[in-house]
Amino acid sequence: MSSIATPVGTMALVHDADGVLWAAEFRTDPARVQKSLDRFGLGEPVPGETPRELADAFAAYFAGELRALEGLRTGSFGSAFERAVWAELRRIPAGETRSYGDIARALGGAASGPGPNARAVGTANGRNPLAIVVPCHRVIGADGSLTGYAGGLAAKAWLLQHEGWKQEQIELFP
Repeated sequence: MSSIATPVGTMALVHDADGVLWAAEFRTDPARVQKSLDRFGLGEPVPGETPRELADAFAAYFAGELRALEGLRTGSFGSAFERAVWAELRRIPAGETRSYGDIARALGGAASGPGPNARAVGTANGRNPLAIVVPCHRVIGADGSLTGYAGGLAAKAWLLQHEGWKQEQIELFP
């Protein structure tokens, strides 16, 4: 486990010795990071230096190379549904957003009702331990509003602005 400074706050990175990323969270409190890891049976993080590959990719992303995080090696965890939601999130291009209902429909469900629905997508989205890498910040409310984000709504707004998203709502968070 290591941490990096970003324009929107410090991120905790949980990685193995080979540079595989298991978690990237704005929650840097070790107990909170551990709670996230425990959900997936990932064990206890070992403190260490940030691997060059990870440090370079995050630095490039924040310098404006918005696709820099796409090639990072990440661990595989979560339920089949969570993995499907997270894969769909990774398909959202930088500068674009989708609603929870959009994601549910992309997975063969509907905005509400049985099967994959917006509420189930929201739950899976909230369990994503790979902030920015799995871009859960690109998911917004059906009405275009910014909705919950573990890193805080100001960080979500900053990330969306950084990626070129244009929306009047975002001006609430300069």
